[in-house]
Amino acid sequence: MLDRTLLKEIERHLEEFFDGHSVEYFSWERGPIQAVLPEFRVACFAPGPKSSLWNYASVGAAFASTATSEKLEFVLSCPYETPRAVELLAMFAHRQTFDPLGCRHLMPLGEPWLEDSACDAVLVSLPYPFGPDLEVCRLDSGIVRFLWLLPITTAEREFCKQNGVELLEQKFDECRLRYWEVDRASVV
Repeated sequence: MLDRTLLKEIERHLEEFFDGHSVEYFSWERGPIQAVLPEFRVACFAPGPKSSLWNYASVGAAFASTATSEKLEFVLSCPYETPRAVELLAMFAHRQTFDPLGCRHLMPLGEPWLEDSACDAVLVSLPYPFGPDLEVCRLDSGIVRFLWLLPITTAEREFCKQNGVELLEQKFDECRLRYWEVDRASVV
């Protein structure tokens, strides 16, 4: 069982970063996450001074990592409150237990990230909307990094695989990507 002190340090980091936002914690009861990470939770931050979106962050995924992998947590932004965000973060945390992800990984979801969206994959990225103050969580026992789960389309995923993350991010910058829009069109 994971030391609750470490989880509290991560929660404190998140709550300090999202100061002024109300927060609620959720667990995900379906699927295998409770069997492999029974302490796993998701912090849900309502819109506030840092962001007008609903922001969800994993708490405990970092401790699923293998000894050779970086300790990572994940953040996902949504235009509205939804349990789907908790489910997605549970999926990514579970993935950390057997095949750790890292920055710039691409992951197909097999279905839209939110209903009526063309985005059915995720680019694991630096948390550009939030910066290094959210990304780096300093614990007494070391560093945990928060990475951003950026929903992308299959076409964007294929473009990224063929051309690299930098070119995809350049396209995002050129069109001033509104990543939170459920019905956004593909940039490629």
